[in-house]
Amino acid sequence: MNFLKNNAAGLLLCLIIAVPSWFLGLAVPVIGGPVFAILFGMILTLILAKKGPFSAGINFTSKKILQAAVVFLGFGMNLTEILAKGKQSLPIIVSTIATSLVIAFLLYKALRLRANNAILVGVGSSVCGGSAIAATAPVIDASDEEVAQSISVIFLFNVMAALIFPALGTMLGLSNEGFGLFAGTAINDTSSVTAAATAWDGVHHSNTLESAAIVKMTRTLAIIPITLALAIWRGRKARQSETSSFSLKKSFPFFVLFFVLASVATTLFQLPGAVTAPLKELSKFLIVMAMAAIGLNTNIVKLIKTGGKPIFTGSCCWAGITLVSLGMQHILGIW
Repeated sequence: MNFLKNNAAGLLLCLIIAVPSWFLGLAVPVIGGPVFAILFGMILTLILAKKGPFSAGINFTSKKILQAAVVFLGFGMNLTEILAKGKQSLPIIVSTIATSLVIAFLLYKALRLRANNAILVGVGSSVCGGSAIAATAPVIDASDEEVAQSISVIFLFNVMAALIFPALGTMLGLSNEGFGLFAGTAINDTSSVTAAATAWDGVHHSNTLESAAIVKMTRTLAIIPITLALAIWRGRKARQSETSSFSLKKSFPFFVLFFVLASVATTLFQLPGAVTAPLKELSKFLIVMAMAAIGLNTNIVKLIKTGGKPIFTGSCCWAGITLVSLGMQHILGIW
């Protein structure tokens, strides 16, 4: 009862924002529900005279609901099918992830970016956009403004990729297989991968959507080693800077462990689509709801004023991933 008393108002507010954002995301998939939710949340927080009654529920949604969304995401991962069909793309995936993380690290040093901004943009660009940011943010204790900024940067280049890549692939003479790999490895968010692959299929009368989606899902598995590595890094940093003893329980991303268990359960028990599909949709909706909370905790004016360096970092990561994806295809003889 105390939980409901403290959190109900904020949870309801996030839900009210999430529902129309979800349907708008379905209508305009190249933008997606999470971006609509962040925008609505940022606008609404300018209007609210007092956020006090909503604060506890908003904070719970932006942290715990976000972690729950990552766990449910695991039910969409049949590891056997993904690795069997996506193993051809592994060298390209590893190369693009490494490229993005290295670029983000170098620009973090050169531009004196906030560490969390560099990590979120680097991971979001290289792995799977909003889902990767959702998984990484709790591990590095990122603020809601840092998450909102990173999501906004990823969104910008998702839209550009979805609009540009089909024409670019045609100009470069990519095969259907080649474009599936290109879209799956060089576009961040699932909705944008789907939009680009669908546009390609419409022009070339092919079926690259399935292969691009499998490559994208294979990329998503990188959430596991990256979040665990970040947890270890943060733990070591905490031991060096704090006099108190290091707490594994506080730093270890147990929700990622549950994500792994959900993936393993889906794989071992061959859970049917009738079971996993609703859980995947629930994951997507919870991410939209969490992004509404993050928007409510974000100052849009400050976000715009401080957005130059993250946007430049995102553009460099995006350009690096694009070039490496195409270059690796050429080296491997897939192009």
